[in-house]
Amino acid sequence: MISNQGWINLYKPKNITSFKAINSIKKNFQITKIGHAGTLDPMAEGVLPIAIGKATKLIPYISIMEKEYEFTITWGSQTTTDDSQGKILFESNYFPTKNEIEKKIINYLGYINQIPPKVSAVKINGKRAYKLFRENETYTIEPKKVFIESLNITKHSTDKTSFKIICGKGFYVRSFARDFALDLKTYGHISSLKRSKVGKFSQKTSILLDDLLKIGQMHEGINFISPTISMLDDILAYEIEEKTDIENLSFGRSIKIDEEKIINSSSINLDKKNIFLFKKGDVVSIGKLDGNLFKPNKILI
Repeated sequence: MISNQGWINLYKPKNITSFKAINSIKKNFQITKIGHAGTLDPMAEGVLPIAIGKATKLIPYISIMEKEYEFTITWGSQTTTDDSQGKILFESNYFPTKNEIEKKIINYLGYINQIPPKVSAVKINGKRAYKLFRENETYTIEPKKVFIESLNITKHSTDKTSFKIICGKGFYVRSFARDFALDLKTYGHISSLKRSKVGKFSQKTSILLDDLLKIGQMHEGINFISPTISMLDDILAYEIEEKTDIENLSFGRSIKIDEEKIINSSSINLDKKNIFLFKKGDVVSIGKLDGNLFKPNKILI
């Protein structure tokens, strides 16, 4: 039997949607509850964090983590989807030099405003943008504030440049390619895209979708299922030891905890901060402290 909660660090291949990838896992292993953090485009490959069972309640905490992408911009053409799968909208014979690109990078570090691609999962009046696009509807997408921590060129040729970026929640690499190219007085689109990291989920420790499906029958203790607490980065955590505390939490009651035993709590104000309580690697509750009294907001037992 599979644990009632946990994470799979999946490596999604190209030419498949994130939904189809997790649906194939759900059917193959007969999992009743499954979800993923941070959708990857069908043309993109890379790390896709999968939540099993009660870990699905923790997806928002994974979605806000930093992400690392490796991608290539092809210069000279803009497409309807801002990647190589769309139809060409505009073309230019001008290709920027490596020196010109490097000079512009500094303007994109930190917080910037970004308009998501026309073909994206952004909701407009309750409907996904990609659905409106397919239906030939006219619509506008509002800009969003996004964050770029670092951006570096990894390879450059006349008509293509490859980059590595570390960015925050809600960042669209396709939008960056479109806007960056326009800033360089040309057009551009994404011709390859790989997500190499999401928080503690990295390409190095991921499992390929085909390899996962070949296993055929999942069981406890198998090494690709990570405990829920292990993938939550930089959080305040506390391990429950008493059985009575687990029982009280299961009924939504507050319990007393020893503040000195809270992991990562050194020299920070615990007031109004989320505390994650766990037992044997599994998160059992999320809540806040009132003195030494833990008041649960979410129960995962």
